[in-house]
Amino acid sequence: MVAAGLLVLSLFSLALGRPAAHSGERLVVRSKVDAVPTGFTWMAKAPAEQVLSLRLALVQNNASGLEQALYDVSDPKSENYGRHLTKSQVEAMVAPSAESVQKVNAWLSKNNITAQTISPAGDWLGINVTVSQANALLNADFNEYKHDETNTSAFRTLEYSLPDTLSGHLAFAYPVAQFIPPATRTTPAFEIVEVPKRSKRSRSKRATVDPACDKQITPSCLQAMYNIPAKAATAKGNSLAVSGFGNEIPNKGDLTEFLTALRPDAKDGTFTAVSVDNGITNTNGQGTVEASLDIQYTVGIATGVPTTFVSVGNNNKDGDLSGFLDIINNLLAQDQPPLVLTTSFGFDERAFVNQPDLAVNLCTAYGQLGARGTSILFASGDGGVSGPQASNECNGKAFLPTFPSGCPMLTSVGSTQGIKEVAADFSSGGFSNIFARPSYQDDAVAGYLTKLGNTNQGLFQKDGRAFPDVAAQGVNFVVDIAGKGQGVSGTSASSPTFASVIALLNDELLNAGKSPLGFLNPLIYSSSSAAAFNDITEGSNPGCGTEGFPAVEGWDPVTGFGTPDFNKLLTLVTGSASSGDNAASATVSASTDSATASATESSAAATATASGRKHRHHHQTLSDAIIASIGDILNGGKSRNANNNSANNVDN
Repeated sequence: MVAAGLLVLSLFSLALGRPAAHSGERLVVRSKVDAVPTGFTWMAKAPAEQVLSLRLALVQNNASGLEQALYDVSDPKSENYGRHLTKSQVEAMVAPSAESVQKVNAWLSKNNITAQTISPAGDWLGINVTVSQANALLNADFNEYKHDETNTSAFRTLEYSLPDTLSGHLAFAYPVAQFIPPATRTTPAFEIVEVPKRSKRSRSKRATVDPACDKQITPSCLQAMYNIPAKAATAKGNSLAVSGFGNEIPNKGDLTEFLTALRPDAKDGTFTAVSVDNGITNTNGQGTVEASLDIQYTVGIATGVPTTFVSVGNNNKDGDLSGFLDIINNLLAQDQPPLVLTTSFGFDERAFVNQPDLAVNLCTAYGQLGARGTSILFASGDGGVSGPQASNECNGKAFLPTFPSGCPMLTSVGSTQGIKEVAADFSSGGFSNIFARPSYQDDAVAGYLTKLGNTNQGLFQKDGRAFPDVAAQGVNFVVDIAGKGQGVSGTSASSPTFASVIALLNDELLNAGKSPLGFLNPLIYSSSSAAAFNDITEGSNPGCGTEGFPAVEGWDPVTGFGTPDFNKLLTLVTGSASSGDNAASATVSASTDSATASATESSAAATATASGRKHRHHHQTLSDAIIASIGDILNGGKSRNANNNSANNVDN
């Protein structure tokens, strides 16, 4: 990640070294927090025998080479475009050196601690130690702290040190002095809207969009607006994955009702549920809103593409990251990871600004998947310029970017609304305070900054990675929950929509013997791509007591380059896609092997106030003046109760 750039300085080399009284080794302060972060309260000394599950991030031997290779196989101008790397090639770049593994394990062994490898490349180790062991190992003082908003507690230290002999070998320990709030949810709000009629349309042009789509969105609306084909995908090896966190789970009965009512030409669409970290996989119980939205608008748009819901539970190995790293390590361990992954959850970036090494490590994990041919998409957030959720906390202060949307190795999706599309005012966008702007954005962002002039001057980091990259409809999506229709809004609707378009483009490419799209951004920002998007030039994303950023002609930090036109994108990608399989060529191997090895050693002062969370939704029940529920279309006025269908069937 060094090549992508960091906007924060490492404190590792600046920390004062001091001898360790118990071993004679010289210690270097790796992280120090001057005071308990805002939003957390000290509770008590941690019990000496309390067991802690800690993770050790070893220095990756060639992270810059990975980034170089990712951009090389993702840039349409490169002769290696589409020649994605193999699993072993990617792992070789991020694996720690043999010396690093030996030195870290020797240090642990000297302290009677045995580590377990918990990532496919071996760059993460896990240890279970008591508080007394952790205090001695890290020269720390663990205490119990409560997160005030959620009343959850965690054991942390305000300072820890590592032997200077491990500099360049052990990047950081986690969770130790990192204060990242746990994932939370907001309470949905309900309003009444009209229900659409059953659609039998197989394909439409934008000029024939049903006027009802101005009030609420169905699959046929998206097909018409974006020229999305209704025909079923057929390519062998195509795949689409939806990630879910915090006990979110879709219901298969809900999906069947949804498709029967709104995609009767594809009513047999289905999905598979798999578990990470003991996630829920019972798809016959009560469905939840986020998961239902994501599945109904991936299966309902990416017709025929094999779709998997990855349910991430709470038995996380990655601490406060709430399974974000665990799911990626799970996918990286697979020989054939999904070709598209969409995620509708995110964090306030402030939680990582003083812990950039953790954000960079997760971003590099996304880069590993991208280099292997996976398109990774994230909802940008629903707080405008005030972060993942609308908030007055930043009024009169700097704008709040979101994470992981600030990672330059994935694609961030904002929201629009209306048939004559304008920016949705909740669409999060802005500039990262952690990641520097990648070169593929230079021209587009420089052009926007020129148009922006002095507006919002001093409220954002103009040299940061800018987001979102693209957008899609995000207001009033019709969703079936337990047989009842609801209207749902948010960038959480936009990301699965755009992901479905990518999955269908991949289907065309695979059937033509070409590679899947993989990491999208170099293509999106290429000079030939602008015409393939519907440019959004009206609206803004207010927040922090301002009007936020305005949408303008070309790229903007509200809707990116705009919304997709499938037909134009298909023409674009079939003209630039590479033939053959996904294996990297010898040229790719040679270029990546010669890349300068590097690893991130960023600062470690802890952070506080921001939380990782599901993006905000507006939920609306659908008008029973026309129909009591989507289920009524099928059952003659008798809505299905999902709880009556809650057999203990589990998808494995």
